[in-house]
Amino acid sequence: MKRREFIEKTAASAALVGIGLGTSAFTESHLKKLTILHTNDVHSYIEPFAANHPKYPNMGGVARRAALIGQIRKTNPNVLLVDSGDIFQGTPYFNYYKGALEFTLMSKMGYDFATLGNHDFDNGIEGFHEQLHLANFPFVSANYIFKNTLLDGLISPYKVVIKDGIKIGVFGLGIDFDGLVDKRNYKETVYLDPIEIANDTASQLKNNEKCDLVICLSHLGYSYKEDKISDVKLATQTKNIDLILGGHTHTFLEKPTVLKNIAHEEVIINQAGCYGVLLGQIDFSFDKNTKTNHRSKSIVV
Repeated sequence: MKRREFIEKTAASAALVGIGLGTSAFTESHLKKLTILHTNDVHSYIEPFAANHPKYPNMGGVARRAALIGQIRKTNPNVLLVDSGDIFQGTPYFNYYKGALEFTLMSKMGYDFATLGNHDFDNGIEGFHEQLHLANFPFVSANYIFKNTLLDGLISPYKVVIKDGIKIGVFGLGIDFDGLVDKRNYKETVYLDPIEIANDTASQLKNNEKCDLVICLSHLGYSYKEDKISDVKLATQTKNIDLILGGHTHTFLEKPTVLKNIAHEEVIINQAGCYGVLLGQIDFSFDKNTKTNHRSKSIVV
């Protein structure tokens, strides 16, 4: 499916995937609803694409995204807004403002969490650190160890938030820097195996923190032909993760991928393309904090 056809299709439709009991088993009054909005690989695209752009004519732009987010928050107060990395690099806005504009605008839109992509190191770890105070939201990364760097103590492996009694654990995973990031840019940052770290972190969130929903913000990439860690492999080789929101590969998914983990439980994977032309939305329903189903769609910005 061509990207334009996909965008037109997903703008008008939503996919429903049942998890556990179907919605018919519950009355509306019993349900608690959580809306997760997500972006990835925005790459400093602040303004909409031109009307004559060959791929994304008159699409995207921060102002439109902010308006959409505001509309959604009016209909459901339980909204979690997240980003899966590569916020930086791609337009002159980054070259001039060095990330300050991106973080300022994300803060105004009320982002709750983000993880780091490889391009977020393009001005070095010093450049990221210089702008970090403008981000009124935490960054999470479980498989990057920032000891002996400026980011030591500033990036958490995970965070826990409660929305209307629903306890949500969010952690981040980043891609291997080798071949992608100059060593001088990430300094002493240590990359750890994502599968092992994900299993440990998700277990902590599900079993110790007692989270009702565990979300991984991943910048590993959706899938690869070669033997490389991806979101698909992450889903099938771990457990205790409910939702993987990916980035890096600029993947436009017609609908989320649902796979079985090593415990034969369902894991949802989604990614919202790139450059801010789509806003991913996943609506979860809970009955007495038990996840019952989800609806998802990609909204054209």
